[in-house]
Amino acid sequence: MTTAAEPQSLLLQMLAPEVRADPYPVYAQILAHGPMQLPGNNLTVFSSYADCDEVLRHPDASSDRLKSTAAQRAIADGAEARPFGPPGFLFLDPPDHTRLRRLVSKAFVPKVVKALEPDIVTMVDGLLREAEAGATFEAIGGLAYPLPVAVICRLLGVPLEDEPQFSAASALLAQSLDPFISVTGSAGSGFEERMQAARWLRAYLRELIARRRRDPGEDLMSGLIHVEESGDQLTEDEIVATCNLLLAAGHETTVNLIANAILALLRNDGQWAALAADPGRAAAVIEETLRHDPPVQLVGRIAGQDMTIGGERSDGGNVAGGVTVPKGDNILLLTAAAHRDPDHVDRPDGFDPDRPVIRHLGFGKGAHFCLGAPLARLEATLALTALTSRFPDAKLAAEPVYKPNVTLRGMSELSITLA
Repeated sequence: MTTAAEPQSLLLQMLAPEVRADPYPVYAQILAHGPMQLPGNNLTVFSSYADCDEVLRHPDASSDRLKSTAAQRAIADGAEARPFGPPGFLFLDPPDHTRLRRLVSKAFVPKVVKALEPDIVTMVDGLLREAEAGATFEAIGGLAYPLPVAVICRLLGVPLEDEPQFSAASALLAQSLDPFISVTGSAGSGFEERMQAARWLRAYLRELIARRRRDPGEDLMSGLIHVEESGDQLTEDEIVATCNLLLAAGHETTVNLIANAILALLRNDGQWAALAADPGRAAAVIEETLRHDPPVQLVGRIAGQDMTIGGERSDGGNVAGGVTVPKGDNILLLTAAAHRDPDHVDRPDGFDPDRPVIRHLGFGKGAHFCLGAPLARLEATLALTALTSRFPDAKLAAEPVYKPNVTLRGMSELSITLA
């Protein structure tokens, strides 16, 4: 018989550093358990594909943390609602989300992304120019990390020489997405360090915005400063929040996508050589990586109203069965578990780019579907095809080393032997 303590225990296992290299056995246990509710934490956890998909499409699933019971309780106790000003649009609901996303989306339309391809090819060639057959190549520092950073710096107009500073800050901020507060009630270690990083990055962006006001360029930041649509302009706080979001989301996730694909290709017999022989396989490799080992492992939402997830819906719209999520509860969607749901995909633990196309949630769904998905796919395609074609017999040189991140789970070291 399931006891009340089991959900908390399983979620604590998910957060444990020792499972970071392979959290999927824990996810499988959570998936087998079914939806979890921790009333004392105002938390509901979903892990099946059907449930995660439904929440992401649900009109009452909010992205604004201020709508959560936990946040309102903290504010009532004296906490500042938004200590750094408005968040990035990823953490807002309509109409603010709609307005900000519309203004930013122009930088990610297919025509603009396609125009970046020659420069990305040049960047990849430059990064691989010094790599030699027979040598050990550290694929994170040598390719997976510097490529997305250079691309997002160029897109936003951030000087590449400033990259080490803002990357250190954004790496710390990525940890703030981990669900320690929701699960344990505590922010975990390093909270003050993350707050300092947030303050530094916003101050840096304000200084850069001031420079762009004096000397505008063709970059996205200059565009955001001067954009006007239907008489609507972004405030400086909104520009800072938007650039902050794009800097972090624009490179952390793509680094993980490229690295996870490299690892999967090397760990599965024949897959590396198959891509080397047929670069047209890259799209399938990327989509299977997004399912099998996604860069974003979990997603948070808040119940804007009482919500019933799952169950059978009658013609009258009433829902029988299912899980009722009280208004204000935090919702944790374990999308990495959902992608290995045997009710959604056959052989869920296998990496098989040749399988029939499987729907995944690697870029989210609905109104918050990732704006940068076409750019991430392009960067990963060009990086993977170049690396495999130049070194068709590469091997894994050592087991990878993982960063502590839970949500944006990824490697810090991935050494391969080039051949």
